[in-house]
Amino acid sequence: MRGAQEIINTGYTYVVDLDLERFFDTVNHSKLIEILSRTIKDGRVVSLIHKYLRSGVMNKGLFEVSEEGTPQGGPLSPLLSNIMLNELDKELERRGLPFVRYADDSMIFCKSKRAARRVKESITRFIEGTLYLKVNKEKTVVSYVRGVKYLGYSFYVMKGKYRLTVHPKSKAKMKLSLKELTNRSNGWGYVKRKQKLKDYIRGWIGYYHLADMKRFLLDTDEWLRRRIRMCIWKAWKKPKTKVANLIKCGIEKYKACEWGNTRKGYWRIADSPILKVAINNDSLRKAGYPTLMGSYLEWYPK
Repeated sequence: MRGAQEIINTGYTYVVDLDLERFFDTVNHSKLIEILSRTIKDGRVVSLIHKYLRSGVMNKGLFEVSEEGTPQGGPLSPLLSNIMLNELDKELERRGLPFVRYADDSMIFCKSKRAARRVKESITRFIEGTLYLKVNKEKTVVSYVRGVKYLGYSFYVMKGKYRLTVHPKSKAKMKLSLKELTNRSNGWGYVKRKQKLKDYIRGWIGYYHLADMKRFLLDTDEWLRRRIRMCIWKAWKKPKTKVANLIKCGIEKYKACEWGNTRKGYWRIADSPILKVAINNDSLRKAGYPTLMGSYLEWYPK
């Protein structure tokens, strides 16, 4: 992602977003063995790899022969796929085209839309004619780089420089996952929910920490705290328990009785002033609930 950012900031603001159709399922065995044989001189190793490729799969208890592709999930598959696509890397380098590639996700950069269209046509011919792979012509697009989704990230402009942000689809997917983790009806206790949230947030921030997203994280944390309050409010169940816990949290008795016996919905109560005071941000932090911003600041301390 940093490499892509550097390329774009040198003026390559149009991109060929390359999509290979069912890549792991369509790798041509003969072509792959030919490429391997150029470097590996021990025929036994090449033969062993060939057997691995043709080992077949069990589908609903029935054996199916593998005529093409690499076994998905196998430890050797990513390596063999990179060996195949290394040929694409060398071709792009030979042509002097700036690019980035992560596994089978590639972006080729150009300085104009017209040049990008030419590159798309010529590189498609190379991939299909030389590597015997299939390019998904519908998903392979030529566009201005701003807003393009790559590995969950996208690019935006600030003060004349292109910077990284999280793509809107990735943000939406993250909020959906957090919503599932804070579902008030999943039957999880406090400890399990906190651990699940910690694991998810740590992983998500670890992946997207290169992006500029402080404002988004602060807004999402506010929404997440409301969902956590909703779960806690439901866990208190009976009005009697709610009143007692509100008093423990420092709420005056008459207010605790008023709100403990309310018939308002969980989500609405979670945003009420009374619950924001009773279960404030500091008490959630002390209770061990994670925040997106807190995890982000572990990467970029103040």
